[in-house]
Amino acid sequence: MKELTKAEEQIMQVLWKLEKGFLKDIVEGMPEPKPAYPTISTVIRVLVKKNFIGHHTYGKVHEYYPLVKKEVYFKTHFKGMVSNFFENSWQGFASFFAHSDLTTAELEAIKAEIDKQLIKQKGS
Repeated sequence: MKELTKAEEQIMQVLWKLEKGFLKDIVEGMPEPKPAYPTISTVIRVLVKKNFIGHHTYGKVHEYYPLVKKEVYFKTHFKGMVSNFFENSWQGFASFFAHSDLTTAELEAIKAEIDKQLIKQKGS
């Protein structure tokens, strides 16, 4: 799966949140300062060609929807990040966050989630 540019990812974030929408809906969902309609339209056409977005046509108007789920995109590129930045070491990745500026509450929440997953996997 191809990686998205920053502009493409911004549009996909809006579309993932909307689930489907017309160009005007996507523009409205963009953060300030909002890019111009033609800019967003161009990026959407690129995303259609990359098979990230599909559309239904109603006359001259298109209703867009994501073809790639947010979770699928994130998992694919997150694994690549772990590979590229942490030499494919999940322990190195976890260590990075354990030694970062996370609060005790944030670290405890991460630990609780990991503990829950361990219990689930041991039960399988």
